Formats: sequence, structure tokens, C-alpha cells
Amino acid sequence: MSERTSARMDDARFEAIYEKYANDVLRVSYFYLGDRHQAEDVTQDVFVRLLTNAPDLEEGKEKPWLLKVALNRCRDIWRAAWVKRVVLGSPAMELTPAPDRMDENLEKQELLASIRRLPADFRDVILLHYYQGYGIAEIAEMLKVPEGTISSRLSRGRKKLEEILKESGAQ
Repeated sequence: MSERTSARMDDARFEAIYEKYANDVLRVSYFYLGDRHQAEDVTQDVFVRLLTNAPDLEEGKEKPWLLKVALNRCRDIWRAAWVKRVVLGSPAMELTPAPDRMDENLEKQELLASIRRLPADFRDVILLHYYQGYGIAEIAEMLKVPEGTISSRLSRGRKKLEEILKESGAQ
């Protein structure tokens, strides 16, 4: 789709992209916000923007665009003061429920809460690298920053996360 022929994305392509990536956008949004309803709202926003803006996306490059839009929208919501009061400290929903592994689930919740306390730049790269499986080069391209910056943010983010975990006694 190298040439944009209409102001609106083809319905069949939109549906295929939605089917393939909606869960990823929802997971990233939930991870970032810690609230299922807000994550669903962000997911809806992302796909409405995809449909109405009809960006000229290469085949296979849709997911980075969707996740970048989702992260930007989550950051906007996160910055709001009332979200910090409501979301910080609310229990995280289990991403992969396993009733017979209660301790493991509690550790995951503590880790997710700690990651949410990281500055946005660190939180974004840790989320994209460890939870979405992107490499440094892919994250750099997605966020439009040098690879060295991404490596540095990952390293500093891990150190900061370790400090947060030690403070909370989770490690």
C-alpha cells in the first residue's frame, strides 16, 4: 500500500489488522495503565485513528505504529494527576492467571507495580523489549531515537527497577 488512494483505509485491511493486533494493543495499554476499562478505551482510540487517519503503513509495520500510538495515548492519560492517585496502588489484574501459582502471581503483580513507577522513557523500552519481544533496533526505529539511547534506557531502567524492588522488599 505504497500509494494512498483514499482518505479512509480499506475495510478488509483494517479488519485484518484489528484481528491480528488488537490484543497486543490492549495488553500494552493495560500494562501501562493498570486499568482494563482505560486500556479498552485506548485500544479503541488507536484503531479509530488507524481507520480515520489511514496512515501509509508498509505491510508488516502496522504493529509498531499501533503500539507507538497506544503508548502516546497511555502517556497522556498517565500524566493526569487523578490517574496517579487512582491507579498507583490499585491491584494489577493478572496477565496470565494461574490459580495454583499464587506466589508467582503476587511476584508478577509486584513487578508490574514497580515497572509502573519507572519514568516513562524507561517504562516504554522495558515494556517493548521484555513484554513485546522487540529488539533494540526495532524499538529505536519505532520511537525514532538512536539505538544507543535505547540500550542506555534499558540498562538504566533495569537498575532503577532493581532499586524500586529493593525499596519495596520484593527482591
